[in-house]
Amino acid sequence: MAEEIINRIASSPLINIDLEEFYPEGKRILFDIKDWLFEGIILKEKDFRAYVKEHNWSQYQDSYVALTCSEDAIVPSWAYLLISAELSKHAKVVVVGDLTLLETTIFHTVIEELDVAEYENKPIIIKGCADKPIPPSAFSFLIKRLQPIAKTIMYGEACSTVPLFKAKK
Repeated sequence: MAEEIINRIASSPLINIDLEEFYPEGKRILFDIKDWLFEGIILKEKDFRAYVKEHNWSQYQDSYVALTCSEDAIVPSWAYLLISAELSKHAKVVVVGDLTLLETTIFHTVIEELDVAEYENKPIIIKGCADKPIPPSAFSFLIKRLQPIAKTIMYGEACSTVPLFKAKK
């Protein structure tokens, strides 16, 4: 008589955390101000303010936006602030930087708002592979949030994990 196959991993107290499940949906946009610069290198305040005033900001509704300048130009801080003031009326998040900084900022917020009560005194596995762009810092943010409350924290898959932390008894 054949024995029933039991999935010991599924019945274990291990909790798997896949950061991809916390990935907020929404368009990510890299907003490059280079086209608003005179000859691509000089910011003329009057012209720049006109571009800001005439631009259709509603197209960024519920988006995540990274402001940058891909040209080697001196851009005063107020220029990014002026754009941010308009974008903040529509976009979910606005950062000055690249798309990596944008994702890092998004995940910092997601992890800080995460209810970690269900992970208290539990063994946790943080899944490493993802199809969506999870910034490496997100894993560090998660460790910082979980370490004070978790029993153990491991990285990888249930079949092959790397131990990262074990609470002292």
